[in-house]
Amino acid sequence: MTAYSPDLKPLLNLTEEQFYTLCQANPDIKFERNRRGNLILMAPTGGGTGYRNSELNADFVIWNRQTQLGKVFDSSTCFHLLGGSDRSPDIAWVRQECWEALTPEQQEKFPPLAPDFVLELMSPSDALAEAQAKMEEYRDSGVRLGWLLHRKLRRVWIYRPEQTTQLLENPERLSGEEILPGFSLNTRNIW
Repeated sequence: MTAYSPDLKPLLNLTEEQFYTLCQANPDIKFERNRRGNLILMAPTGGGTGYRNSELNADFVIWNRQTQLGKVFDSSTCFHLLGGSDRSPDIAWVRQECWEALTPEQQEKFPPLAPDFVLELMSPSDALAEAQAKMEEYRDSGVRLGWLLHRKLRRVWIYRPEQTTQLLENPERLSGEEILPGFSLNTRNIW
């Protein structure tokens, strides 16, 4: 998905509440905001990426229904992250106790927390450097495990706190490690 990031900071510096209001007033536009405060307008995905995102989301929802360890979120959910960015991962997962620590109002708006896990599936029009910068924002905000999947290259970058990013070439499976206990993703469904 192509993202457009006009630099509007010289004109306005949106608070968290103003950003939320902007998003609510423009429901047909998917906005994100990076840690520099720049607005990012996200284009819709194409069919190939869309159905793969749905398949991936189904795997996480099924696992989570069985374990009942947390909440799974789709790409429509925006999280207000540490450092001021507002991001919508393709898939996010939050431990139950972290979700329940939020007030009902925080749960309804853009949850002010870093998910425990995020996944980004690159679209053909995505720039790798921008996707990697987004993943670093997640890691710097407290995300405990992140996967960036590049289906055309069959590569996965794994992001963990205070560790060097790990690159896997054409892996058959991805482990949820201790963050997503018992979860294993068969990458055949992605490539």
